[in-house]
Amino acid sequence: QVQLMESGGGLVQPGGSLRLSCVVSGRSISLNAMGWYRQAPGKQRELVARINSYGSINYADSVKGRFTISRDNAKKTVYLQMNSLKPEDTAVYYCNSQRLNIDYWGQGTQVTVSS
Repeated sequence: QVQLMESGGGLVQPGGSLRLSCVVSGRSISLNAMGWYRQAPGKQRELVARINSYGSINYADSVKGRFTISRDNAKKTVYLQMNSLKPEDTAVYYCNSQRLNIDYWGQGTQVTVSS
């Protein structure tokens, strides 16, 4: 059984940084696309960043130049480095693992950007 566990969320001031981690238990992630999504109150869940098994990356326009996604297949971990955080980045951030059109989700970690 595949389980995803996010960590690293919290409260940060505008302009600050956070690093999210997602550890996958179960099978290897080397063939999986891995992604971070977020959902703010009253809004739909949206893609933040995604990295496929070849290392190809795409970002939401709103986070380009500020967020960086990376993966360590040996540790079965995906990271999201978030810099220059803005209040509009406040949301629950979810880790996603996808292979053969099967999605696995973590429980989410809260990120709050506020002074």
